[in-house]
Amino acid sequence: MNLVSCAVTRSLPRRVSSLASSSTHRPRPTVEHLHAIQLTTIMASKPPTWTRLYSSPASPQKEEGKDPKAAKKPIPEPRPSSSIVLLSPTNEVLLLHRVKTSTSFASAHVFPGGNLDAFHDGEIPAPGAEDRHVDGPAYRLGAIRECFEETGILLANKDGRLVDLPQQERDEARKKIHGSQIKFADYLKSIGAEPDLDGLVPFTRWVTPVGVPKRFTTQMYLYLIPISRTGVPSEMLVPTPDGGVEHTEALFAPPQTFLSRVAANKMILFPPQYYILSLLTKFLKGPTASVEEGPVYYTKQRRALLKFLRSTPTADTDKGKAHVTSNISWADKVMSPYHLFVRKSDKRVVLGLEKPGLELKDSDRGGDWERVVLVSFGKAGPSQVEVRLREDVLREEKEASPEGSKL
Repeated sequence: MNLVSCAVTRSLPRRVSSLASSSTHRPRPTVEHLHAIQLTTIMASKPPTWTRLYSSPASPQKEEGKDPKAAKKPIPEPRPSSSIVLLSPTNEVLLLHRVKTSTSFASAHVFPGGNLDAFHDGEIPAPGAEDRHVDGPAYRLGAIRECFEETGILLANKDGRLVDLPQQERDEARKKIHGSQIKFADYLKSIGAEPDLDGLVPFTRWVTPVGVPKRFTTQMYLYLIPISRTGVPSEMLVPTPDGGVEHTEALFAPPQTFLSRVAANKMILFPPQYYILSLLTKFLKGPTASVEEGPVYYTKQRRALLKFLRSTPTADTDKGKAHVTSNISWADKVMSPYHLFVRKSDKRVVLGLEKPGLELKDSDRGGDWERVVLVSFGKAGPSQVEVRLREDVLREEKEASPEGSKL
């Protein structure tokens, strides 16, 4: 399958592969467990639970007849992880989907990535260290390693281009790396390749809110697979079975397609994934019918996207620009979603994104004040997800509220 050529003519998602299941010695969390920013506890809970979680994350909950100190539980340290927003040569985005049994609801679609592993990725910043929540070598190598393990796409260079390996060799290497039989860096050296660390463009960090049993500090990256046909081994861009513990499918599609499927209740996306895809829709407009104009068309989109990621202020509205987070580039933004209020009109939760989380609350880090995420949480998963301007949502709520009431 030639991804470069076929992606030009197809805008609908392509079910590329079904990943087989086998056991390995290194425990592997499920894909959505790592990249949904651990909102599963919230979505499965009754409204009061997730309301308390997002409204006062750092405060112990007082229970009638109980000592508040006795009720207070230790807050888990966010575990370092990284993830890649991978763009194909035709600017389609790759999402992975862990398929559960046919009798249960399909799980969320996520970006490739996972937990950092000191065995493969080198020294991981310790809790409390200045670089714990900052882009660094371990985060970058971990992102490339996890992408290879999960999809078979190896973002490493050899002789000035992405390395090209036979499928059998790739699959054997992925099993050994996943099972910690060989270090990822040692494997790359054995084939004369180097990880394309510089090709990763930081694109927000997400910290799981307090109140969830397992927390993560996830560095997101953007990676642009070269547009040039001569510099891209087409077979290496097709996700293949990973031998992992879950069955996974991979889909390449324009971001608009994924968001449309969410709106039609045909796909689950958690707020972080939906938020990132919504930002990408401003620049990635889908495929072009002209093969000749393709390279210029896609290059123009990429340049605009990269300029956006590097520019400040990051806001468009006057109030947004006035907020301090507008001066934080997308590479440095840190977001830890928190509860603002529940809309009276449709009962959706409104999540704020400007706070960086408990561990960074006294720092100058921050996320996005201008935008909020609207979402309904239920047993089947998050639904009715939408990214809106904060000012518009607040105005609508004020108009729907009794005169004189406050949010």
